[in-house]
Amino acid sequence: MYHQYREGWIEVISGCMFAGKTEELIRRVHVLNYAKKKIQVFKPTIDNRYSTTEIVSHSGEHIPCHSILKPQDILNMIESDDEVVVIDEAQFFDESLIEVCDYLADTGKRVMVAGLDTDFRGEPFGVMPQLLTKAEFVTKLTAVCSKCGAPATRTQRLIDGKPASFEDPVVLIGAKESYEPRCRHCHEVIDRPRHLNIKPKKEV
Repeated sequence: MYHQYREGWIEVISGCMFAGKTEELIRRVHVLNYAKKKIQVFKPTIDNRYSTTEIVSHSGEHIPCHSILKPQDILNMIESDDEVVVIDEAQFFDESLIEVCDYLADTGKRVMVAGLDTDFRGEPFGVMPQLLTKAEFVTKLTAVCSKCGAPATRTQRLIDGKPASFEDPVVLIGAKESYEPRCRHCHEVIDRPRHLNIKPKKEV
């Protein structure tokens, strides 16, 4: 039996850098284009690595988009018959993105969001934790650790080839020249604060 359901939900694609988040987002857009869905695509203006008018994956896949300063700009640009709203690099937007995504989903839009779930320190990045809890569908992608080949869930920032400090600015726009994927065990952050005095147990 077929079930009737109401349109409108949030789906989030998360993971570290080089995990294929933007590529997956673009793939979903292509599928929806075949279905003749009316789609609007957005990204923050701060992400100007490859293009200011396209979403571009590290592998070179690309689709046209609007570059915006703040999430509220989305509400000014969408049209009533738009069916899908796509947002890349969500971690760079402020908390108003949560309300915007909720509003869009509540009014029947399919909202597809991609972004880094953690920053270079391995800490939750921007609004992504809240978006993950709001979403009906969550996809977490992994990369391959550049040091040991294990599944990578962290983004390693390198400054002159050396691990960055915990105190460095969270936002530094870059690609392969500044970042690489790492697993938990190979991920390094200089001067990370430790709040608990946990000592490893000695083997008997």
